[in-house]
Amino acid sequence: MVEPTPPRAGILRASTIDDLRAALTAALDVPSGLDDAARVESITALEDLVRVATAAQAALARELDASQRAVQAGGGSAAARRGRGVAAQVGLARKESPHRGQRHLGLAKVVTAEMPSLWAAWRSGKVTEYAVTLAVRETACLEVDDRREIDRLLAADSEALDRMSDRDVASFCRRHAARLDAASVVRRQRQARSDRRVTIRPAPDAMVYLTALLPVEEGVAAYAALVKAADGARADGADARGKGQVMADTLVSNVLGGHEATSGPRIELGLVMSDQVVFGESDEPAHVDGFGWVPAELGREVLAGALDAGDEVWLRRLYASPVTGELVAMDSRARTCPRGLARLIRLRDQVCRTPWCGAPIRHDDHATPVAEGGETTGRNGQGLCESCNHAKQAPGWDAGPAADGAVETTTPTGHRHRSRPPTLVMIHRGPPIRLDYVLAT
Repeated sequence: MVEPTPPRAGILRASTIDDLRAALTAALDVPSGLDDAARVESITALEDLVRVATAAQAALARELDASQRAVQAGGGSAAARRGRGVAAQVGLARKESPHRGQRHLGLAKVVTAEMPSLWAAWRSGKVTEYAVTLAVRETACLEVDDRREIDRLLAADSEALDRMSDRDVASFCRRHAARLDAASVVRRQRQARSDRRVTIRPAPDAMVYLTALLPVEEGVAAYAALVKAADGARADGADARGKGQVMADTLVSNVLGGHEATSGPRIELGLVMSDQVVFGESDEPAHVDGFGWVPAELGREVLAGALDAGDEVWLRRLYASPVTGELVAMDSRARTCPRGLARLIRLRDQVCRTPWCGAPIRHDDHATPVAEGGETTGRNGQGLCESCNHAKQAPGWDAGPAADGAVETTTPTGHRHRSRPPTLVMIHRGPPIRLDYVLAT
């Protein structure tokens, strides 16, 4: 078994890394002076450096977790609550979401403890962080001894591992996992069926990705049915649409056509635009809740289309600051956010306010807790995902509104992070801008 060796003291100090970054940045200001062969070799060397750097981040994340757990234990935290908030700190440090921070921290702990050969390969730049992630994922259902056996097989030929793609590593681990413990793999696959779901995320040019995670037989059958429908529609050459277009149209028509989801209670589409945009006096972009910015013309088309179709359209007046363009919140004496204030906070913040998170808002949070004198106001309110809201309740975390309207959060290590809600309208001189929140089917 290959035991990981600790890095030399001082090598991973931030100041040392800053010096290396400064040297690389300065080198980019002038031509390299290399021939093509040397350029290729340098690209390879830099790629190896990137891989080693991600391994160094993993080592530091593991150390941070152990240290923070010790601090929390010393502070009297129950064993089950120790480690709370550490993943969020890792995510902030990497300028990523807390979810990615959790994934990175879990990876660092598992690979160093249970797959030492793969850890050694990662530290030497032979594999990418993503390949290590796939290896850990594909062996997650195994006992430690079986996982270490796969780790040994991976390291049996170091040159072969160096030539493996990320997909090759995943396939290798999946094959041997099925060989070593087929029953565990089957149980995992059956359990995975409970994770079936449909998700949506923005795509370029006012489009979205609608994704379904399904059991393999259902997913393959659904795709085959769409292909068959597309081939049939285009068989006589009369349909000018492409195959992908017919498949997409067939999916939408079958889901929406007469379904109770569209014929029942009203479906709300939050479209935020200024009154000048509505009446064609301005072409500032509009904002679709849950998606993002769209051109003003498209916003007007959505509104006009709903009106032409006879759909029920509700207008809700909102107000934006003439200085910052942020939506102005309502105040309340209630401990929990009233429905109107909660809706305004979610419209204002759009996604979780934690820097780099971007997850959907699940909790209407008091930045300064009510127990500490925090008020139920738009200024003290922020939209957070469930994970971030729980993280800030861990020992050593502190948050509150700043004078400029931002929320400032301090982590247990003393690092401060500020967040502001996005600007939903363009700034212009004059009185406060009235916005119309259009709810349309």
